[in-house]
Amino acid sequence: MGELETAYRHCQRLTKAQAKNFYYAFVTLPGAKRRAIYASYAFCRLCDDAADEDIPLDKKLDLLRGIEARLDAPAADQPEGPVFVALADTMARFNVPVDYYREVIRGVEMDLTITRYADFEQLRTYCHRVASVVGLICVQVFGYKDRRALDYAADLGLAMQLTNILRDVVEDLDRGRIYLPQSELARFGYSEAELRGGVRNQAFLDLMAFQTQRAQDYFDSGLRLLPLLSSRSRACPAVLAAIYQRILDRIRARQFNVFDGRVSLSGREKLLLTAKTWLKSILPLPSPGKA
Repeated sequence: MGELETAYRHCQRLTKAQAKNFYYAFVTLPGAKRRAIYASYAFCRLCDDAADEDIPLDKKLDLLRGIEARLDAPAADQPEGPVFVALADTMARFNVPVDYYREVIRGVEMDLTITRYADFEQLRTYCHRVASVVGLICVQVFGYKDRRALDYAADLGLAMQLTNILRDVVEDLDRGRIYLPQSELARFGYSEAELRGGVRNQAFLDLMAFQTQRAQDYFDSGLRLLPLLSSRSRACPAVLAAIYQRILDRIRARQFNVFDGRVSLSGREKLLLTAKTWLKSILPLPSPGKA
C-alpha cells in the first residue's frame, strides 16, 4: 500500500471514530470525493484536539501555529503526518484553497480567546470560520458550476453551527462560554445569571424562538445548494441538513428546554434519515430561482 493510500485510510479511520453526525453523510459520496472529505475532517479534528489539550493557552496557540505551518510542508514521518499528506493531495486534486484551512485555524483561535460575543456580526465571523468555511471546502470537492453554490454552502454551514450553539448551551456554559449574542440577551431581557440557572421564563422562550428562526432561515437558504450539485454529491449536504434540522425541530418540540439533557438523535434515527434523504437526493430537483 502506497504512502498516499495509507494516509487516506488513516483519515477514514479517524473520521469513522470521531465524526458522529458527519460520518453518516460522508458515506453517500463517490470514493474520491469521500476520501477528500475524510482528509478535511481529519484536519479540523486536529485543530479541535489541539484546542482541547490540557495545557496553557500559549501552548495551545503554538500547536495551532505548528499545524498551520505544516499545511505548506506536509511530511508523512511526522506525528499526524498522514493527515497532511492526504490533505495536500486533496487540495491539489480538487483545487481547494489553502486559505480555507487557515480560516478554520483562525476560528479555533477565536474559541480559545473569546468567551462572549457582543452581537450577531461577531458571532457570524466565528461561525464562518469554523463552519461556513467547511461548507466551502465541501462544495469545492463536490464540484459546482453556478457560483451561487458558494453562498448557499456557507449559509448551510452557518445554519448547522447555529443549531450546535442552541443544542450545546449547557456544555458551553460549563466551559465558561456563551455564544448567544450579548446584545440579544439584553434585547429580550434575559440575563447570564438566568441562563446559568436554567431559567425558562417568557424572555428565554422569546429569545430562543428568535434564535431558532434565524437558524431555520439559514437552512432555507442553504438548501438552495442542493439543485446545483450532482445527485451523488447532493446526498451529503442533504443528509447533514436533515440531521441538523431534525435536531432543531426537537429543540422547538421541547419548548427550547436545552437544560434537561442534550438534544440528540439515536444511531438508528441517523441511519434512517440517511437512507431516506439519500433516496430523495437522487431524484431530479428543480433549479433554484434567483437569490
